[in-house]
Amino acid sequence: MKPLSLLELNSTIKDVISATLNESYWVTAELSEVRVSAKGHCFIELVEKHPSRSTPIAKASAVIVNYLYPMLKMNFEETTGQALTPGLKVQLYVDVSFSEIYGYSLIVKDIDPTYTIGAIAQQRKDILDRLTRDGVIEMNRSLPLSRPLQRIAIISSATAAGYGDFCNQLDNNPQQFHFIHQLFPATMQGTSTGPSIIEALYRIVEQEEKWDAVVIIRGGGAVSDLAGFEDYDLALCCAQFPLPVITGIGHERDTTVLDFVAHTHLKTPTAVAAWLIEKMAEEAQWLSITQQTISKGVGMLTQYHSTRLNNIATAIRTSAFHLCRNHQQKLPTLIQMAKVAQRHIAHQQQLLQNTQRTLTLYEPQKLLNLGYSITRANGKVVTSSSQLHKGDILTTTFKQGTSTSVVTNNTPYQE
Repeated sequence: MKPLSLLELNSTIKDVISATLNESYWVTAELSEVRVSAKGHCFIELVEKHPSRSTPIAKASAVIVNYLYPMLKMNFEETTGQALTPGLKVQLYVDVSFSEIYGYSLIVKDIDPTYTIGAIAQQRKDILDRLTRDGVIEMNRSLPLSRPLQRIAIISSATAAGYGDFCNQLDNNPQQFHFIHQLFPATMQGTSTGPSIIEALYRIVEQEEKWDAVVIIRGGGAVSDLAGFEDYDLALCCAQFPLPVITGIGHERDTTVLDFVAHTHLKTPTAVAAWLIEKMAEEAQWLSITQQTISKGVGMLTQYHSTRLNNIATAIRTSAFHLCRNHQQKLPTLIQMAKVAQRHIAHQQQLLQNTQRTLTLYEPQKLLNLGYSITRANGKVVTSSSQLHKGDILTTTFKQGTSTSVVTNNTPYQE
């Protein structure tokens, strides 16, 4: 067989495709790359992945020509709220084309946005189900809010209008509440949104003790800009974050996966600022009520103790008066009794002196000096002969000296 040139082979393939694939087809795939050329053509790379391994099992290139791309783009974004970005699942109405120079490609004639809506909803459901299975979806929402909620770490783009509005409203609140806040810059749209916000969260957690809460905000914009917040890793990080996470992504009607796991979800940055100011107002009201309650309680307690002290003082005065009067009534009697006692004491003292004089007269030595003697038997003074028995030894004491005798027939015998 004569060899074919590359042009001849490609022409043959083109003829076969034209002859056999001459109809348009609905094709489902995932966008892996989307770029718009300077001439306005949109070039797309499509991929189909293995359902369990997520590895590519088919690839193809597609193009939306410049005169059709603006209309299809507008319809898709208005219907789905998403831009044509990598990661989206799409259903395209295509013609199969083969060019001798550019090879095989698909010419996009239409896009079914309802398929993508379903795919996005399913993707969100899959992420939320996974977070639920992980047991983290309620973790951040269950954290208690600090009181007062005053020190705020902000994740936003430094140049975003929503960030400026948020700070202005917070710093110039009518009640003049003082907030401490600091920006931790992050990319807030595009494929780098999730990793950028996660990096900012890591910077915040390094100084966790300085902050009461984290606020993630971005201003308004295209609904398609929200794709970066539909991210499992970002949602997982926020769900497990040790500080309450408050979101204000900037769209009134759209809720992202990040909003589902946040402690508090509000629609816009200014709504977040208003909420924080309201929390401070509630705290100020609570402090005012507490102060009034304490003041009232102290006043009542002071009044109670003042009344009690007055009653005690009155009771003391009354008791003292009655006691004094009672003692005044008893005083003359006590004086008379004291006089009687004094006379009795004087009489007793006189009797005591007389007794002492009498006892002095009867001292043994004085009696001995008068010629008396004292006879003892067995150490006891003998006062009667009936005390004596035959054989008793008697000792007789005189003024001068003593003598010993023995009782015989009850008649003392002197040795």
